[in-house]
Amino acid sequence: MSDPLLAVSDLVVDFKTRAGNARVLDHISLSVNEGEILGIVGESGCGKSMTALSIMGLIPDPPGKITSGSIKLSGQELVGMGVDDLCKIRGKDIGMIFQEPMTSLNPVFTVGEQIAESVRLHEGASAKAAHARAVDMLEAVEIPEAATRANAYPYQLSGGMRQRVMIAMALACRPRVLIADEPTTALDTTVQAQIFDLLQNLQDEMGTAIIMITHDMGAIAELADNVAVMYAGSIVEMGKVDNVLSHPDHTYTKGLIACVPHLSSSPGPVRERLMEIEGVVPALTDLGKGCAFAPRCNAALPRCSSDKPELIATQENHLAACWAAEAEMAE
Repeated sequence: MSDPLLAVSDLVVDFKTRAGNARVLDHISLSVNEGEILGIVGESGCGKSMTALSIMGLIPDPPGKITSGSIKLSGQELVGMGVDDLCKIRGKDIGMIFQEPMTSLNPVFTVGEQIAESVRLHEGASAKAAHARAVDMLEAVEIPEAATRANAYPYQLSGGMRQRVMIAMALACRPRVLIADEPTTALDTTVQAQIFDLLQNLQDEMGTAIIMITHDMGAIAELADNVAVMYAGSIVEMGKVDNVLSHPDHTYTKGLIACVPHLSSSPGPVRERLMEIEGVVPALTDLGKGCAFAPRCNAALPRCSSDKPELIATQENHLAACWAAEAEMAE
């Protein structure tokens, strides 16, 4: 098999805080191949966005720092690369859709100018050619009257249109990897579905590898090929999406799936009770030696509080870091 397009290996990221050192990413390893969609899910603060920022080389230093590990794009090491070289890769080889388009877009430039800037910088295109590419990209993300909308400022567009502009900007230079960090935050359900369909269509047409960061398990089930479940800075379960969602091994993954609301199939207004995971995510400055999820786990074993489990193969193409799952396998 060929090497993955993007490979993250044993990535460790620490932040210096007033409360002490916070390990926000603890030996993260994941990969994505050309044309694949990798989903990363978990509660807020679990390290999803920090993983994306690490790949992009955007960890604020100080207070953050990649302490160890490797990030390779087509075999090229990105960790330790100089700022100038990273700038050549961002936008060209790796694109990113950020969470909040209103704060990510520059309010004093038209959306067309902002898309065209990336094309001029990375491809050396003329202003006319770059503007034409911007209009083409707005058409590609299905913005009506693209030539007119290219002259609009961000505040003149709806939330859904601004998110489409962000996608157009991220894809303008046809990157090999696209990171979508909560791409449908604050959008209504109909627009969310449109954005997900758009990403899948563009991925099919361009063959771009996509890392989809979200808390939406439904989107992961529909779009992703593989999924990584994160908790307190660590990956606790990963594998083929059908495997992980239909036969989860980690108690945390089971809890996330149970939290997804389902309409009852029986007639009348009765619906299944919405489940919740009791407790809160622990402070990253005080994780202890054992499994970070142990205090919230209803299947915790004595060793869960003292020994941190490693990711092991629990099924084919399926890894989990859970002592309870390992004990079940041994029975």
